[in-house]
Amino acid sequence: MELKQEKQRYIYADYCEWGNDTRYELIDGIAYIMASPSMKHQETLGNLYWKFREHLQGKNCKVFVAPFDVRLNWDKGDDTVVQPDVFVVCDRDKLSDGKSCKGAPDLVIEILSPSTATYDVMKKFTKYTDAGVKEIWFADPDTGEVRIYKKEDSKYFVNMFGPTDKITVGILPDLTIDMKEIFEIEEGENP
Repeated sequence: MELKQEKQRYIYADYCEWGNDTRYELIDGIAYIMASPSMKHQETLGNLYWKFREHLQGKNCKVFVAPFDVRLNWDKGDDTVVQPDVFVVCDRDKLSDGKSCKGAPDLVIEILSPSTATYDVMKKFTKYTDAGVKEIWFADPDTGEVRIYKKEDSKYFVNMFGPTDKITVGILPDLTIDMKEIFEIEEGENP
């Protein structure tokens, strides 16, 4: 949901002054209020985070969950600040300030909610591709569908997966995730 603009355009310095009572993202100078997620959203987020965290233990890449700021094109003067649900960063220099990721993560996962799906798929997706994120996931806990966009030679290719598929992570080819475990689907059950 877009925030009522008190200014024509907000910058990162404005964002840093806002309190922690409400979560915001900042895209092209426009502030967006982040709605509270559902239980199903949070379960999906936790399950994905756990799989990545377990796999990355002792490795160079790190996994994070929202709320943690990602400043996609901060070095180009873009004041966009997003908080992907789950993201992986393999270049530790992007984490050097200790309070944000400065630059594109290697992988972002957005868990879709009815209130944010259009915003995630339209606005944030464009910012992710502009910044060069290598792998972008959109996971829908209501349908069990996962759309994955992978960057190859400056183009993005999409693959669709269902709630019982096993997905090999593009940036981490030694990690395969069973989506039944992520969506907590029992044998014979629908998402």
